Amino acid sequence: MAYQCDICSKKTRAGRSHTHHTGVAGGQWKRRAQKTPRSFAPNLHKVSLPIKGVMTRMKLCASCIKRVRFDLKKAPVKA
Repeated sequence: MAYQCDICSKKTRAGRSHTHHTGVAGGQWKRRAQKTPRSFAPNLHKVSLPIKGVMTRMKLCASCIKRVRFDLKKAPVKA
């Protein structure tokens, strides 16, 4: 099973990152480190949710968990 959210399909993305040294004479971008490849992963959690009266275990990102919990508070599911 892929490392992605079951609702919004958010998954790992490729990107680049770099650091820079503060307090360097001539500006902090003068001695900037090279950009290195890295991966940005979503904040996934395994959550049990009631779907059609049955508890279902899903992998959800943090933003989807917040949205689902808000919707459940708004209209609770009757089991």
